[in-house]
Amino acid sequence: MTERDKVFSGSIPKFYDALMVPLIFESYAADLAELVAAASPSSVLETAAGSGVVTRALAPKLCAGARYVVTDLNQPMLDYAATRQGADRRIEWRQADALDLPFEDASFDVVCCQFGAMFFPNRVVGYAEARRMLRPGGCFFFNVWDCIEENVFADDVTNAVATVFPHDPPRFLARTPHGYHDVALIREELNRAGFADIEIETREKVSCATSARDVASAYCLGTPLRNEIEARDAGLLQLATDRATEAITNRHGDGPVAGKIRAHVIVAAG
Repeated sequence: MTERDKVFSGSIPKFYDALMVPLIFESYAADLAELVAAASPSSVLETAAGSGVVTRALAPKLCAGARYVVTDLNQPMLDYAATRQGADRRIEWRQADALDLPFEDASFDVVCCQFGAMFFPNRVVGYAEARRMLRPGGCFFFNVWDCIEENVFADDVTNAVATVFPHDPPRFLARTPHGYHDVALIREELNRAGFADIEIETREKVSCATSARDVASAYCLGTPLRNEIEARDAGLLQLATDRATEAITNRHGDGPVAGKIRAHVIVAAG
């Protein structure tokens, strides 16, 4: 992972929330919200909250007296998330680094994190911080993407954009979002962080969009892939998006498109 991989700024949060969230994140956010709510927590810490898709799914499921602290390293994403959430006295928005959380030990019943662990510079430290936050009997709920080959649109876009930059292909999607999928490694790093009871379930879903253009725009404009493209040649952003659109159209047809997505859902305790 590079420093640029963590930059969600400018227009990226808006495109991310409008295009990426319904494309691949909403269904997994609903799953994570159900798992967390089933634990009946009175206090929840969410890390790497992004544009707030889990927050919007989980908040209505928590009890009236719950404390819900929503954090992200990236202030623009957190600011955008707050604008998308209705007024709720239970929610505290806080800029925070998941590897150095500004809270007392054993402050929460649950820690949750949707598709954020892949961005941690040191995952063992991040996991240890999550464990430090938990009260006795508490759980850490999170998910990570499976490899890029099992996530069709991300693979299509990566291969298509590579044709624009054949000598230096942007590899953000393969390197970071889809670069942490080894279940054995996930278990090992959680063990090293002090978790003893670990459950991992791989869940496959279908990603749908109204058009190939929407998919291409989501990935090329709503993720740090945009930063990689613009760092090489900002004038080629439109061409890269066009190439991705063509590739998806050629593979999946005109009109509405659908492709497989797959992720690992993890519950860690102990």
